[in-house]
Amino acid sequence: MKSIKTIGLLLGLLSVFSMQGQTKQWTLEECVKYAIDHNISIKLSDLDTQSAEINKKDAFGNFLPSVNANASHSWNVGLNVNPVTNIAATSTTQYSSMGAGVGVDIYKGLQNQNTMRKQKLALIASQYQLTKMQEDVALNVANAFLQVLFNKQNLKVQQEQLAINQKQYERSDEMVKAGSIPRGDLLDVKATVATSQQNVINAENTLLISKLSLAQLLQLKEFANFDVVDENTLQDENNILEKTPMDVYARAKETRTELKIAQTNLEIAEKNVKIARGAFQPTLQGFYNINTRISYADQISIENGTVVSSPAPPFWNQFADNKGQAFGFQLSIPVLNGFSVRNNVERTKVDLERSKIDLEQKELDLQRNVYTAFTDAKGALKAHESAIVALEARQEAFNYATEKYEVGLMNSFDFNQAQTLFTNAQSEVLRTKYDYIFKIKILEFYFGIPIIQN
Repeated sequence: MKSIKTIGLLLGLLSVFSMQGQTKQWTLEECVKYAIDHNISIKLSDLDTQSAEINKKDAFGNFLPSVNANASHSWNVGLNVNPVTNIAATSTTQYSSMGAGVGVDIYKGLQNQNTMRKQKLALIASQYQLTKMQEDVALNVANAFLQVLFNKQNLKVQQEQLAINQKQYERSDEMVKAGSIPRGDLLDVKATVATSQQNVINAENTLLISKLSLAQLLQLKEFANFDVVDENTLQDENNILEKTPMDVYARAKETRTELKIAQTNLEIAEKNVKIARGAFQPTLQGFYNINTRISYADQISIENGTVVSSPAPPFWNQFADNKGQAFGFQLSIPVLNGFSVRNNVERTKVDLERSKIDLEQKELDLQRNVYTAFTDAKGALKAHESAIVALEARQEAFNYATEKYEVGLMNSFDFNQAQTLFTNAQSEVLRTKYDYIFKIKILEFYFGIPIIQN
């Protein structure tokens, strides 16, 4: 009984360790979400958004009055004029002053209002930029993910081909012993097996490199056992190719982030022109100041050879008696500032024209990219369909070549050629399949369909 329990315990431990040793397989959705959460460029873009939020708070602060307080303390030794009594005397006096002032902009050429509107737009632009960064990362991850899938499938093809070649070598060995084919054909088949083994090794290395590339794109620190799920169901689920290029372009103009960024930058440039023009107008400020002075040390003076000490007035009496207030308005009218204001306005106008041209260029680029993506997706679909037809033909040709080779009606060289063409056709089907999937993802991306559904 004890031995049975011991064996059961060991089996349980082995099952636990085997489960822990299993490699986590990532889905496309998991890869994209992880990359968005950990990508360094996205984190930097998020910091830019936070900076834009702070700039917006600065703009709001321009509407608030400025309040400042001041205080000072000094020691006056020797013959000095007491700033409180205005009497010259030889004394050591401690003197304190304190005050507060309030200032507020009443009119400033609408610069504060336009600055506030500009910073709101700048915040929106930074948020758009963050979104675009996330979209670009998602697209790059999807491309790398599909590359891993292709390499995994290609490795399976090479492994299956190696198994076929090994069986063919065993069959050829039997045929040589039976005298059906010359020994030279067996050596050719043996060389083919060695080539297949090399192809498997190359496919394994290519798969490993593609996994490492995807893992690094995700900012994974430990990626020795990184792997992805074999998603063979990826296809044109949204029937995007049923749309016309104009339909996709019209939708892209409404949804694409790069256009939103360019449009927002244009509006920011317009606000900059208004802010610069506001400097031509006069500014009006209101102010209010209050201050008081205190001298709180006995004064010592010499009169007719006699030392005379006169006490300072009481502290709180001085605090109340020496108060002073000032309030009023300050009007500033710009007359001549070395053409700096005018030049600044002209400079902002140039930036405005540049923003208009940038928006036009972005629209042209988007139209070209959409039509190119649509054409590429159509071409990728046709290429995949042609590859499937070619594979079916190569499959039949290979089956026929196998039959002829086994009865001695085909030499090993021609048989290897047929086999190589069949293997290449299999790889081409896989390549065109994942190329088609990625081109569809790009086209859906322009149509406003995210890489992963939320």
